Amino acid sequence: MEIKTIGVIGAGAMGSGIAHVCALADHDVILVDIERARADAALIIIGGNMERQVRRALITQDEMDAGLARISVGDGYPALADCEVVIEAASENEVVKKAIYAELTETLKAEAIICSNTSSIPITRLAATTDRPEKFMGMHFMNPVPVMKLVELIRGLATDVETFDTIRELTLKLEKVPANSEDFPAFIVNRILLPMINEAVYALYEGVGTVESIDTAMKLGANHPMGPLELADFIGLDICYSVMQVLYDGLADTKYRPCPLLAKYVEAGWLGRKTGKGFYDYTGDEPVPTR
Repeated sequence: MEIKTIGVIGAGAMGSGIAHVCALADHDVILVDIERARADAALIIIGGNMERQVRRALITQDEMDAGLARISVGDGYPALADCEVVIEAASENEVVKKAIYAELTETLKAEAIICSNTSSIPITRLAATTDRPEKFMGMHFMNPVPVMKLVELIRGLATDVETFDTIRELTLKLEKVPANSEDFPAFIVNRILLPMINEAVYALYEGVGTVESIDTAMKLGANHPMGPLELADFIGLDICYSVMQVLYDGLADTKYRPCPLLAKYVEAGWLGRKTGKGFYDYTGDEPVPTR
């Protein structure tokens, strides 16, 4: 199937990044969000990110102008009726995602493929709530999407070969590197990464080290570009907690139990960079540890 138009649901960091790379790969993109103003704001953010790429000579001004011209904002799911592929990048909440699919499939054409950018929720379970489980799969981009090369591709139990091959070819056209994952909770990257972050939170919770010492130790001792607590703030503590809960529920192993301190930060609304405060306070000129 030739992919001409791609729908993207969700205009947050992931959705806007996905729209960005799809448009630069010569696809028409329709961006939809539950809040129209958020989708409109995403266009400005995408423009700014493309301008940064132009300054760094990663793309030309002509490529930027053509890419931005390919992105439009749609009013609701009916705007996606003619898309060949729709990529859902809504919040990491299974109830929210299933509600989206229920409305989406009422207007989407029968041959269209649905992909979820979920970072942890089993694809088979999500696909089973749609009218096309054979045309449903996971397409998990990394954040920030325009920079990170990896895309995890996850088949559900019912995903057919044609769907998988089509999305793999799309991934390559986006100049990303596909990595196939089986449909287990959190897939590959988060199955390994999030328990490390959770263990760092436990180390903080138990007084093994401070925020600063834990991050410094991992940056200098393991050569990580960001410390695990700094990375948690970048990802979003609510996302970290959700992924750990999916792992804990799905694998029934106590080693995946979310740290109580992580839960407390989420309950307080201290979700990291996006709220201005997490394991660091970002309201000043420089991030300051909150513990």
